[in-house]
This record gives sequence, C-alpha cells and structure tokens, in this order.
Amino acid sequence: MTRIPHETSGEPNPLQVLSYDFLRKRTSVKWRTYPEDVLPLWVAEMDVPLAEPVVRAVTDALHLGDTGYAAGTAYAEALAAFAGKRWGWEGLAVERSAIVPDVMLGVVEMLKLVTGPGDTVVVNPPVYPPFYLFAAHMDRRVAEAPLGADGRIDPEVLEASFRQAVAGGRRAAYLLCNPHNPTGTVHTEEELSAVAGLAERYGVRVVADEIHAPLVLGGPGFVPYLSVPGAERGLSLMSASKGWNLPGLKAAVAVAGPGAAADLDRMPEEVGHGPSHVAVIAHTAALRDGVTWLDALLAGLDGNRRLLAGLLAEHLPAIRYRPGDATYLAWLDCRALGLGDDPADVFLHRGRVALSSGLPFGTGGTGHARLNLATSQEVLVEAVRRMTAALR
Repeated sequence: MTRIPHETSGEPNPLQVLSYDFLRKRTSVKWRTYPEDVLPLWVAEMDVPLAEPVVRAVTDALHLGDTGYAAGTAYAEALAAFAGKRWGWEGLAVERSAIVPDVMLGVVEMLKLVTGPGDTVVVNPPVYPPFYLFAAHMDRRVAEAPLGADGRIDPEVLEASFRQAVAGGRRAAYLLCNPHNPTGTVHTEEELSAVAGLAERYGVRVVADEIHAPLVLGGPGFVPYLSVPGAERGLSLMSASKGWNLPGLKAAVAVAGPGAAADLDRMPEEVGHGPSHVAVIAHTAALRDGVTWLDALLAGLDGNRRLLAGLLAEHLPAIRYRPGDATYLAWLDCRALGLGDDPADVFLHRGRVALSSGLPFGTGGTGHARLNLATSQEVLVEAVRRMTAALR
C-alpha cells in the first residue's frame, strides 16, 4: 500500500483564525458545561472555523430546502477517493459500505451483528470512555487488554484476552481504536497484521473505530485495518467528523471487509434512517474539497503539540507527555505531581482549566488527564500558566 505525502497547503492555520471572545458565543457542550472563567480543553471539539467547501455545501442545501432524508452513496464514494489518495488504499469498496448515524452508534450496530448479549468485547485501555459505556448498555462484558508501557498494543496481553473471551465457545469482538484515543498512537501495518492473525486464530471479530484517521500529524502514515492481510472479516467505522470538526452534523460510514459483507447486509434497514442528510452533504464536501483546509489544520496541530511539549518541559516538568502521531489530544501523566487519582479535578478547581479526567479511560487512566490541543497557541500558553499556578 503506497501512501501519498500530504501536500503543502496555502490556507491559513484554522486554529489561529477565531478570537476567544468569538468562540465563547458557541453553544455546544464544550462551551456550556463549565462557567465562563474556565478554559475548556476537554471534549473533542476544535476551535476552528469550518472549511469553506463545507459551509458552501450546507448553505446551498439550505437554500434548496434539501433537508430531507439521506440517500445514495456519495459519502462512501468521497471517502473511498480520499482513502486512495491520502492513504494509498484502494480497497474501500462502496458496495460493502453503509451510512450510519455516527461512529459510536455504528459500532453498536456492528457489535450487534457479530456478538450477542453476555458476549465479550475486548478493548485496549486507556481508551475512549464510550467504548465501556456503549458495550455495557448492550449487555456485553468488557474485557481489558491494556496497552504496553510504550503505549502500543501488547500482542501477548491481547492474545490472552482473546483466549479468555472465547472460552466456552462464546462469540467475542475486539473494539480497536485506530488511531488510538487518548494516546495518539498510530498502529503500524505490522501491529495490525498481528491483530488480524490473532483474531482469525481465536474467531474474534474486529470492529475498528477509525474516526481519527484523517488526523495523522506526522511520523508513520495511517494504516486502515481492513487493508492488512487477514483482516477480511473485519468491520470499520469512518467519518469526517473529527478531521473537519463536524460532530454536530452526524453521519458516518460503516465498511466491511470481503469476508464481512454478509454481516453488513444483515444490518437492519432502519439504521440507515438515522444519519442526517445535511450531515452527509457536509462530510462529503469535506472529503472531496476540504483537503487543503485539513492540511493547514494538521500543520497547526503539529505546531501546537511541539508548543505544548515545550511549555510542559519548562513549567511543569513533572508531567510526562509523549506527543502522539495522530489526533489533537494530549495524554498527560500527572502522577508525579501528587495530585491524587484525578488531577483534572485539581486543575479545574484550582486553575480553572477543564481537562478530561483519566479515570473513565479504564486501566492506566489513574493520575492522568487528557488535554485537547486543537485551540490557539495563546490559549495553550494560558492553560499551562493556569495549571502551573494551580500547584502553588
């Protein structure tokens, strides 16, 4: 699989366009959960204007009154074209795809196809907290296969979890986060091939949440799970939501490997009634025409992660931070600060900075916090200043 390097973008850095006062006018969960004196660097929303092609596509739809029900394969076609150019992956087959309401609801539907009540879903903590919540709500058991000390998948630990999950002849699934949230780890082709081999050996079905795939900042390129040998029975969920800041415009694409096409065909028809038609229009425009905007964003995020690393080294050297190669999330190991199990709570109440608590991320989350660095450099500087002051 040949990966195409990112092209240089002539667009301005989207993270440096909007003033903080302008952003405070927003009414989403990021801006309304905490009082106005709190810097909100927690939930996965970005402080950016939307890409112009997205604004234009949605505005045109509203002018037309094109606000009916979603139809067609334009989204999947745009995603397939993006995958071919961006990741060198020509294997995204539109005929083996379906539109779903969003990635997590798509995950739920995929897990329903390959497991039943009481079956086990394996996850790699520390990991996105809804993995636990949605699986438990479906009456599935969650089994942890913690990441290694290097933040990468540990094949021996994963194999032990798979073996236990299928004991007694039960079905099991592995919910893979690729790239990984919160660490920003980009799984390699070798690692994913090993996962596929283990999954086939133990009969575990892999469902990959690949929502952060467009946000690979540097280093190794993104490898779609379905592109690796042995992953033919896998299922993937992809979306433009995270890459282009569209979480309020809900839509995603479920993709099946060749050996999972029959499973996807069993998905109930009513699931396809959930996606927003306007969201599908927005996501399609982002993938087709918003790549230069994305490249400008990635350059800005790369600058921010280097800025954050420097600020922490200077002002909070006890915090361990290993910049990831993907996402706009920073996983902070605060255990050496002596702030207890939940340092985010201390930074909120003493420093007026809202970070995500590490506790809901499962094993490995104690003493950690997740910081959203998809903001201006000025806000990052102020956040670290407040965090430093919180320790005095």
